[in-house]
Amino acid sequence: MSMKKTLAALTMTLAVPMSALASEGADRLAAILEPLRTYAADFEQQILDGSGQRLQEASGRMWLSRPGKFRWEVEAPYEQLVVSGGEEVILYDPDLEQATVQPLDQRVTHTPALLLSGSADELTDSYEVTRQQQGASETFILVPKDPDTLFEELKMTFRGEALAMLQMTDSTGQRTAIGFDNVRMNEGMDPGRFTFDIPAGTDVIRSTQ
Repeated sequence: MSMKKTLAALTMTLAVPMSALASEGADRLAAILEPLRTYAADFEQQILDGSGQRLQEASGRMWLSRPGKFRWEVEAPYEQLVVSGGEEVILYDPDLEQATVQPLDQRVTHTPALLLSGSADELTDSYEVTRQQQGASETFILVPKDPDTLFEELKMTFRGEALAMLQMTDSTGQRTAIGFDNVRMNEGMDPGRFTFDIPAGTDVIRSTQ
């Protein structure tokens, strides 16, 4: 899964039926997400191949505001910005002086919208959700029911009520692992953070898909 796909796009076997596990996992995940209104954190991101070898790494900051607004800033090793105010997504690459603008359609928003919604019905409609408990950490494994997604499996690990790790695996076995630190939840957030004025002279690519 490439860095751009990760940004665009920018998430147990017990003696219990799988349907019951999925329902329990989705209900518990919804209970964690329901109180979430805003979320900000620093992140460290690694992209690993199928054998676990590191292909890329990056670090930066992210902000989310429910529903559907986000800002994802990659600061190192190369700057990139993905920002959405809820209607379209802008991917800006200052080194290339290029911006890609596309509607916030269902395929782009599918994952973040559901992760922020806190709705067990929407989660179970779109994903098979199972849950693992390891000490104070809870991991939720989401497998999309729709094959037309950017990932085959999404793992979300929470420590307490804070999202600590997000892992996405694509059809090639490539894995994107994102660790979060300095988490701030439900703090006031400037609405201007979810807008972006494309600098003059930037090559703008607009997509209708």
